[in-house]
Amino acid sequence: MEQGSAGRDLLSSSELTEGSQHTAVPVAEGSSGAGTLPVTGRPGAKSSRWERVKASAWLPLAAVLAVQAALSVRLIGADTAFQDEGTYLWAGHLEWAHVLHGDPLPPFPIYFSGAPVIYPPLGALADSVGGLAGARLLSMVFMLGCTILVWDVTRRLFDRRAAFFAAALFATVAPTLHLGSFATYDAMSLFLLALATWLVASAGERGEATGRMIAAGVVLALANSTAYSTALFDPVVLAMAVFVAWPAGRRVAARRGAVLVTATLVLLAVGVLFGGGRYLTGIRQTTLQRAPGSDASLTVLLHAWSWTGVVIVLALSAVFTSWATRQDRRYSWLLAVLAAAALLGPVEQAVLHTTDSLNKHVGAGAWFAAIAAGYAAQAFITATAPGRSRTLTSTGCVIALVFPLFFGVSQSWQFATSWPDSSTFLAIFGPLADHSSGRLLVEDPGAARYYLSSGSQWQRWSSTRNIVLPGGASTGGPTGGVVAPGDPAAYARYISQGYFSYVALNFADTTALDLQIKTDLVHSPHYRIVQVIPYNPPTSGTNVDPATLHGTYVVWRYKP
Repeated sequence: MEQGSAGRDLLSSSELTEGSQHTAVPVAEGSSGAGTLPVTGRPGAKSSRWERVKASAWLPLAAVLAVQAALSVRLIGADTAFQDEGTYLWAGHLEWAHVLHGDPLPPFPIYFSGAPVIYPPLGALADSVGGLAGARLLSMVFMLGCTILVWDVTRRLFDRRAAFFAAALFATVAPTLHLGSFATYDAMSLFLLALATWLVASAGERGEATGRMIAAGVVLALANSTAYSTALFDPVVLAMAVFVAWPAGRRVAARRGAVLVTATLVLLAVGVLFGGGRYLTGIRQTTLQRAPGSDASLTVLLHAWSWTGVVIVLALSAVFTSWATRQDRRYSWLLAVLAAAALLGPVEQAVLHTTDSLNKHVGAGAWFAAIAAGYAAQAFITATAPGRSRTLTSTGCVIALVFPLFFGVSQSWQFATSWPDSSTFLAIFGPLADHSSGRLLVEDPGAARYYLSSGSQWQRWSSTRNIVLPGGASTGGPTGGVVAPGDPAAYARYISQGYFSYVALNFADTTALDLQIKTDLVHSPHYRIVQVIPYNPPTSGTNVDPATLHGTYVVWRYKP
């Protein structure tokens, strides 16, 4: 691949001055970037010098990975399982019970925003080994893999210095650190998206690279299946495939793109055919026809800006710098696509007026934008004169990474502790659920089903979004999307029949429906409040107005 002037200064000044006499030796293109590596003129020193240079070249990446791992590990025990974490891990255990013992399954495909047969079983395996911490560590491994891939893609496109800044910026933004301690499909899907991008970027400029394009299509289809929302970034991967192959001619570039798209679409079509209509329903309800929220568009954009603003600014400056200095315009167009990727998630959710899952979509866009941001940092450094000035500039840029690091540390902690600790609720409600056989209505039951032994009896558990019938079918579901509240009339009917042994509401998520259910419970002669469970500290009592206990669980029990 043709390298510009910004990609020629690969090694630091200390590397260039190390040793005595030096001889310039060309580096194979695509291995470590353009330029030359110095070796000593002493016999036998050439290979040892090359080995030392290769080993030291990975030290900056190792440092970045160590910092990222340490900052994510500190979040792993910050809070109990989030509702989504509990739901996916619980679903994974049920999937394994279905495979091993033939146990029935809930209709996961119609309301999961990713194929339930991909991440949930894998997360459940990690949970079986190490509990919630094990599942969260699995996500950290995926996110470390994303950092390695952004490093190598940037190195292949530009050079090692750009790769360092790209990796450092991506590794320290809050969404990256949070997803590295969050046991959902997001880390896995982002890793697969990054891997598909690496496959097309590493194909080189020459040849059809049909095998790599097919492999990239397979991985991209797997990423889209793991989390349907990753399809938003498929055009970015396609653009990467086309721009990398552009020097070989438009026809070669077009054929690579066609192979990539064909492989992806064929595999997705096969998956949908095997999955059946329930998967189509799930894709439509959770992704294509997602219900809008009530957040202001400006609020959505400001949140995204506060998390990745540094990366976005650097990515945009990379586009302007490239247009001003490079002769090869394909780099400029590629940088523009990478920078735009950071805006895809925020813009989509601003249109939907929702901040739900925003940090996940922002994290995926930041991976692509970090490549452009790394180029911007490298261009800024190489714009200075070689020698002491460049060394000082490089040092200053490294020190400047403290600022995104500071914000990433504080914001990621806010992400990891943004939901109430469920320990008190589980300690009080757990014995009621585990030592009974009746049906349970629990608002947001994800964490409870995951932690409690009775969670495996999924036919007993209903939520304020749908009622599970004895045979496993659902009724009273929402009409405004899978996250909307259920039908109040259906809940009133089943409450009047005494269908639920226990009802636990916290008036925080489906508040309007909760208040209606509370009215139905008050008017029933058979339901009485038996527990009031604030998240911290625990209390109990019956003389409480549930409407004032926003975020506090109130538990009713049915007495014939």
